[in-house]
Amino acid sequence: MLIYNVTTKIDPSIHENWVNWMKDTHIPDVMQTGCFTHYHFVRIVDIDDSDGPTYAVQYFLENREQYDRYIETYSTALRQDATMLWGQLMIGFRSLMTVVN
Repeated sequence: MLIYNVTTKIDPSIHENWVNWMKDTHIPDVMQTGCFTHYHFVRIVDIDDSDGPTYAVQYFLENREQYDRYIETYSTALRQDATMLWGQLMIGFRSLMTVVN
């Protein structure tokens, strides 16, 4: 099992709208690709939020082929949607992890 983790720090001015967009639009769009089995959407709480809150979404995959299909087929358009809506008011990084236990 693999986890595709996307961590994003957002500007306080978009906080509520961004969270709603993630729950109502972006995460459902990612899940509709069929590449992931399930996800967790979490807020990171032991971090300085003075310049905005930080969230992470962990998308779970069965194998590397699903990840490669997501990256090659879907990720560019989904990232562009986010950039067009929120621009420089968010910054994120992505990582691919494997479950050890």
